[in-house]
Amino acid sequence: MNRRDFTLSLMAAFAGSSALAQDRPGGVVSIGGSVTEIIFALGAGNQLVARDTTSTFPQAATALPDVGYMRALSPEGVLSVDPALIVAEEGAGPPDTIAILKAADVRFVSVPQRYTADGIASKIRTVGKAIGARTKAEALADHVTTELAQTVARSRNRTGTDKSVLFVLSTQGGRIMASGTGTAPAAMMEMAGARNAITGFEGYKPLTDEAVIAAAPDVILMMDRQGSHDSSPADLVALPSVAATPAGRTGAVIRMNGLYLLGFGPRTAYAVRDLHDALYGA
Repeated sequence: MNRRDFTLSLMAAFAGSSALAQDRPGGVVSIGGSVTEIIFALGAGNQLVARDTTSTFPQAATALPDVGYMRALSPEGVLSVDPALIVAEEGAGPPDTIAILKAADVRFVSVPQRYTADGIASKIRTVGKAIGARTKAEALADHVTTELAQTVARSRNRTGTDKSVLFVLSTQGGRIMASGTGTAPAAMMEMAGARNAITGFEGYKPLTDEAVIAAAPDVILMMDRQGSHDSSPADLVALPSVAATPAGRTGAVIRMNGLYLLGFGPRTAYAVRDLHDALYGA
């Protein structure tokens, strides 16, 4: 199955899952955008009775009741929709809420989050098993694995120097919060044939101006987002520390949808391809 055919099959699954069972008790609550996306891709969107705030794809998911941000859930909000099953991406919280949900008379399945091709396949299989769609999940996992392997090979099969990329999580208060190692952005950079400009720490940390300048990124990568954490490309490159970098001097800023870029769900191969093309040209 080629990319076009796979895209059409996903669209058909999403369309076939658009009849949302909001009025049926005993359904599924999905916590985590990639979990919701997988459920729809498996043709099981009609099992859902609610989703979390990060679940914005496909569009049909946004018609479901929203139980809150996946890392700031309240047990009352999740249980208010009377679910029979909660499928939650690893990292959902806070811990007290998860403990209460696990202790409730509701089946709770935690979905591991690893930023690798095997991790995506495992996620798909875990969700498929949880919702009774093992056969479809196996087929989807196999296809996504093959598609991603082909895309990563394409990213690496080129001449020239890998570009250095700084992922900026936020610029609140003029301070850059950046991604180090062991993160979704770091994994995406590698898959797309780029180098992470920050390797001195794991996770996300604020950078001093000196650290930004020393990192000397060729490109800055950001999510499309709203609110105080957002910064337009023009505002970003106007920061003195960023202006002193190669990315700042050339205005090389890439913005991508957060779930698409960092969700590590069924569309990951396409996100890798789009990031590679944005970095190096199609």
